[in-house]
Amino acid sequence: MALVQISLIWTLYVFVVALLLIVAAVFVHVYQTPRFHHPSVTFTCVLAITSLLATLFLLPVDVALVSLTTSSKLGRRKDWATQDEVDKITSSLTVAYDLLYSLDVLLCLLGIPFAYFWYDEYDETTTETGQQTAGQRLWGALKYTMSFATVVIILFLVGFFVPVSRNKNGMDLDYFKKLFNENHGERALTFVLGVLTTIGICLYVIYTSSGLALFPISLIKTAPSISSMRLRARTAVHLETNRERQRQLEGSCGGNPDLLSSNDRRELNILVREERTLIQRQRLVEEAQGECWSCLVRAWFKIEAICRPFKLLGGILLLLVASITWVSMLLTSVDKAKNSICKILCGYILGHVTFFNPVNWALVQCANIFPVDYAIFTVLVLFFFCSSIAGIAAVGIRFLWIRILQIRQGHTSPQALLLATAMLMLIILALNYSILMVIAPQYATFGPQTFCDRAPEPPLHQPDCSNNKDLIKPCSELADNPAAQRVCTPCIGSTLLNRVTLNFPFFGAVFFWAQFLFLGFSLITFLTSLVRFPNLGERQLGEDAEEPEEEGLLASTRRRFNASWQDITGRASGNGSDE
Repeated sequence: MALVQISLIWTLYVFVVALLLIVAAVFVHVYQTPRFHHPSVTFTCVLAITSLLATLFLLPVDVALVSLTTSSKLGRRKDWATQDEVDKITSSLTVAYDLLYSLDVLLCLLGIPFAYFWYDEYDETTTETGQQTAGQRLWGALKYTMSFATVVIILFLVGFFVPVSRNKNGMDLDYFKKLFNENHGERALTFVLGVLTTIGICLYVIYTSSGLALFPISLIKTAPSISSMRLRARTAVHLETNRERQRQLEGSCGGNPDLLSSNDRRELNILVREERTLIQRQRLVEEAQGECWSCLVRAWFKIEAICRPFKLLGGILLLLVASITWVSMLLTSVDKAKNSICKILCGYILGHVTFFNPVNWALVQCANIFPVDYAIFTVLVLFFFCSSIAGIAAVGIRFLWIRILQIRQGHTSPQALLLATAMLMLIILALNYSILMVIAPQYATFGPQTFCDRAPEPPLHQPDCSNNKDLIKPCSELADNPAAQRVCTPCIGSTLLNRVTLNFPFFGAVFFWAQFLFLGFSLITFLTSLVRFPNLGERQLGEDAEEPEEEGLLASTRRRFNASWQDITGRASGNGSDE
């Protein structure tokens, strides 16, 4: 029976990874520009995102397998769960984590840079004339990737030889003693993970905090897409009015703009830009509603219009999820600051959850009914993932305050897509810490495991609390008595992260205090977005849309709230304004 349950849990994980592959492929397909589509870039981005998400989604499997060995109602291990069986489960999980983390590091530091330079070395002109060979292109990509390979080697060497923290004040418990690294290989991987997560924390604070507030509001505030018959009619009226006013101005000066006053010349320039934008808007509306489009496409627009109320409802629900998650993070962060048993010496590891955390409580309770907790965890992680994408789209790829590359749906260059993927990988590493250590610490460490806090009575091999439920207590890092050690098995994912913060306390301090910055930035972004909502990388109608007047005009296509019924019926009615 136990073997069947273990097999089902791993099978579900494989199924989830397949879904994650689809999610990564959809993200890449939606954001990359069709004109510069390149297979190597697409493959690298999809593989990298899938690998990181697969690492994160291993946690519910970790919790389920470890919790399977115990009976939470009796506070004791099940009869089949001998120490050898438990060791087999933890060993398999350790191997899975080590492989996934190693793959993540290699893809982030070597795979993406190689794909970037491989694409950058591509010369269409010389390729067509036969002057550029695959070997030349490969050498060019490897030549630049060598610098990143040198960084990887240096990081592993530093991690291999750097001394770990030896200050064990307040860490005499058995749980903490097992966290100190003695194996130099594990220490090197732990150090590299700490470095990458530190970089990811900086991106996480900037981008994910913004997206956490912007993503739900974008679903609530986003008006219907360009598919309204009414918009088509109004655009034609605006265009005619614009051209008529231009004719008046040109007629008053006899066709010589230099004879116009400064105000009239400024008005004429604005009208010319508006005309160009209106023509672009008209073209897109005609493409969406034109007779050249198939009935299937027009039916899709009708279905999309019908589903708009559900989009609004989804935005409200996600805003509620964001609020609950924000409160949970704040409560745990305050709990860590106040009740961590060794504060900065162990990276603010929380020995026991003191403050009530709604997300943590819900996951612990649902862990007894696997895979309900997996479903909740999936929603939470995908919400943070989408929020990170929304944050990158809103802020863009910047150096200090200078925007280097823009992430836009259908208009993202291969270089920008690779850089965005690298940023997402680092952000997911930081998200891994936040979910395991801040949002759901009890769930990520011991899940629903409990132990019977009484000495065993002969001839029983395990203590019996069936007659006294008050003696059944949840497992925690502070539970150091023999009864807890016999039953409680910490999850491998949280153990690896605690090992990073305990062996290198500097990383733990950075991870911990960054959570307060994250909470502050997300709150400021939320309050700001209520007044002024930024662009999230939606489709821009032409390159000239970046000019203020045209951008304002094009934005009016996203501020229509009365077009849904006309999209469904396919008929324009009324003479009201679109805006």
